[in-house]
Amino acid sequence: MSARAEQFTEPCTFHGEGPLWDPANDRLLLVDMLAGAVVEVDAEGDTSRHELGGVTAAIRARRDGGYLLAAENRFVLLSPDLTDQQSLAPVFTDPKIRMNDGGCDPQGRFYCGTMAYDETPGAGTLYRLDSDGSVHVTLRDVTISNGLQWNRAGDTVCYADTPTGRVDRFDFDAASGAFTNRRTFSEVSGGGHPDGMAIDEEDGIWVALWGGSAVHRYDAAGRLDLVVELSVSNVTACAFGGPELRSLFITTSRQGLDPDDQPEAGAVFRYEAGVRGARQHAYAG
Repeated sequence: MSARAEQFTEPCTFHGEGPLWDPANDRLLLVDMLAGAVVEVDAEGDTSRHELGGVTAAIRARRDGGYLLAAENRFVLLSPDLTDQQSLAPVFTDPKIRMNDGGCDPQGRFYCGTMAYDETPGAGTLYRLDSDGSVHVTLRDVTISNGLQWNRAGDTVCYADTPTGRVDRFDFDAASGAFTNRRTFSEVSGGGHPDGMAIDEEDGIWVALWGGSAVHRYDAAGRLDLVVELSVSNVTACAFGGPELRSLFITTSRQGLDPDDQPEAGAVFRYEAGVRGARQHAYAG
């Protein structure tokens, strides 16, 4: 089955990523990663920018208010109005590496993976930030660490290391945060590479395809059952939002593209999914 997403905003990012639905403010937040900005999108599709500088890799809500931002090599606590910043200690110091995508588990720990700027194979690491501010290694030897989503039961996590061309599944230990028993959940076919992802209430995984002009939905068994097509090639991530969490918001990128060829690249797209999205977990620290 196939469908088509509609353009929701004007192009508002160079490399849009990491969408987060913010229900308290009826808005979508996303990052313009390499430009160092958080972009706010209201219910009408109008946008405003919060320039933070550096790299803004991923943003998630905090349970007690405000936001958590993954910057180039560290984590940053943001105030509710996205202005005041409190930087935590650097996680690493290698200037050839930066943070990429991330997400929170049901217990409120935040995981964020890294990648080399030149995409050196195996140079990345998936880190876990606990609520006390301590940082731990979850996975090593990753290349472009991307989407993370936990199932309803909270005992399984899906994860994409983009160049593998697949989404993997791990058993998840809620007490320790450990990922074990890695196996393939789905192989991506038909063009494109797995990037960011969302999950719905039926444990369906929605995977943005970098270079694939689409989002794929896989059912809980890993079977492809829907292709959502877009008019741009570099599809980066997606998140459910709107009053009933039935709108899938999709971020895109202009990176490596001629803007005359794909003038909509960098916009946010929207698809009315017909299924409710699962609530995104917040950081407990």
